Amino acid sequence: MAKEGADMTEETEYMIDKNVGKETENVESFGDTKEMRAVILSGFGGLNKLRVTKKAMPEPQDGEVKIRVKACGLNFLDLMVRQGTIDSPPKPPLVPGFECSGIVESVGENTKGFEVSDRVMAFVNYNAWAEVVCTPVEFVYKLPDEMTFAEAAAFSLNFVAAYMMLFEVANLREGMSVLVHSAGGGVGQAVAQLCSTVPNVTVYGIASCFKHAAIRDSVTHLFDRNVDYIQEVKKISPDGVDIVLDCLCGENTGKGLSLLKPLGTYILYGASNMVTGETKSFFSFAKSWWQVEKVNPIKLYEENKVIAGFSLLNLLFKQGRCSLVKAVMDKLLCLYEQKKIKPVVDSLWALEEVKEAMQRIHDRGNIGKLILDVEKTPTPLMASDSTETSEAGEEEEEPEGDNDSKERMPFIH
Repeated sequence: MAKEGADMTEETEYMIDKNVGKETENVESFGDTKEMRAVILSGFGGLNKLRVTKKAMPEPQDGEVKIRVKACGLNFLDLMVRQGTIDSPPKPPLVPGFECSGIVESVGENTKGFEVSDRVMAFVNYNAWAEVVCTPVEFVYKLPDEMTFAEAAAFSLNFVAAYMMLFEVANLREGMSVLVHSAGGGVGQAVAQLCSTVPNVTVYGIASCFKHAAIRDSVTHLFDRNVDYIQEVKKISPDGVDIVLDCLCGENTGKGLSLLKPLGTYILYGASNMVTGETKSFFSFAKSWWQVEKVNPIKLYEENKVIAGFSLLNLLFKQGRCSLVKAVMDKLLCLYEQKKIKPVVDSLWALEEVKEAMQRIHDRGNIGKLILDVEKTPTPLMASDSTETSEAGEEEEEPEGDNDSKERMPFIH
């Protein structure tokens, strides 16, 4: 895994360095180079490492689409990127973000399938949290007429990941049962909706108790994440469940495996238990991995259980399975147009409010997806806090912990 992470990082760093080099060259060649607003991560650490500043606007290269961004998705993975807790992260400074929606502004040479003014959503290998992005055409998808930009930014990562785990990896079928952690999050809600498209699927959701009222109708059984959910599930289904979707890792890995029925599948697709404080914690990292049950292949063989991992971004950016993802996206858009699925948007935030948005997802306060709305006007407090204003363009870092004392901006359902 480490070797794969290192390989991915080399490719990512190359993409970032290449883009930075092109932008620098453009700035030197043209005094009137167009600029854009973007969220910059200056280094790994706390919220004070994030700033909104101006940078050179990218132009599409061969096979790329240039998108005027309207909305960006914010995921727990972005928080881990900020802290530097992902395996072999790229070197900062960088623009975070992996998904966005907007309008096609131009296309590069040999780019087919899209025209100026098309409404689209896209995957981006970093650089999504900006007013303009350029990304290869194979990562871009047209929006249905009725889909809003906020919904689109909440759709791509969450629903594609949920669909591929359920149907491509675990082979969900009629009458099966699924346990999903973080049932109130973006992926959790996508899983619940997709399970409802298959007859007689039982969904066990694990979530913080304050989310239960809002998400109770989306799952069959709902349990507090702080109780012994294994015993609660076994009271209902003594044999366990067919599929476990785990974005937590740590001690939940062993619990998930113990709940599997014969021929059941456990899928790990995240490790949010590693994130406790605002900055990277070696103790939390070590504790999470120490609690992971050591998997014995012989035991898997004897118990007829399957353990798997899933990373959509690796599948796209490293393993080149764009055509498979495109086929899944087509199926999902059909389900959306049939009104069988619909992204749940928790709240909208301006780029300058990215720190508050990240704090909300860190606190596990969201129900559904947090969205950065590029055109949203920030409150004066957030604008002064997150926008770079020094004449030299240097970041003026604030002491850690200041964010806790600031007024929280009301979120928008």
